[in-house]
Amino acid sequence: MKELTKDIINKTLKLLNDRMELNGTSPIKIVVCGGSALIAANLVNRVTKDIDIVALMNKKAQLIEPVPLPIDFMKAAKQVGELLDLPDDWINNGPSSNEGGIFQLGLPELFTERLQEVKYGDALTVYFISRLDQIHFKLWAAVDRFGGYHADDLIALNPTMEEILQAAKWSMKLDPSAGYHEMLKMFLRQIGFDNVAERI
Repeated sequence: MKELTKDIINKTLKLLNDRMELNGTSPIKIVVCGGSALIAANLVNRVTKDIDIVALMNKKAQLIEPVPLPIDFMKAAKQVGELLDLPDDWINNGPSSNEGGIFQLGLPELFTERLQEVKYGDALTVYFISRLDQIHFKLWAAVDRFGGYHADDLIALNPTMEEILQAAKWSMKLDPSAGYHEMLKMFLRQIGFDNVAERI
């Protein structure tokens, strides 16, 4: 499976735009999170296997649910994937693909204002999520899996106490259960944020 570096991510998205223009595909604006957004913004030095879409943006600059992804967009993505020998799901809506997804549960406050826009051409505009929102998403994912690469990414972002506190409070809105609260506090202590664990 081909690993996506910053250079490959940019070339692949530019190729996707070009294929969309060639196909006459309707222009689309996608909001990207996860490893590819971390890499594109030079926030971490690693590779990734896919590009995660957390939301779409409509013509009124409003974020909308990315379910389903447009058929003509996915057709162009499949063509690019075949050309570059990428997996079938090299670009996907995994983070917000169901009612338990991040978009459906509720994005962090002022999320849209922090997006970083990159135009790859007339057909494709990508909005990469900000460092602060990566901290929110990575904390949520790391507690869910209790560690793993999400925790590694979170630590690599070098969050402040206030950033972790903000992310923790947001995550408790997504899952207000007592069980999640305890898991969150345990994880915060594990990564050295005992002071935040005491404040939530």
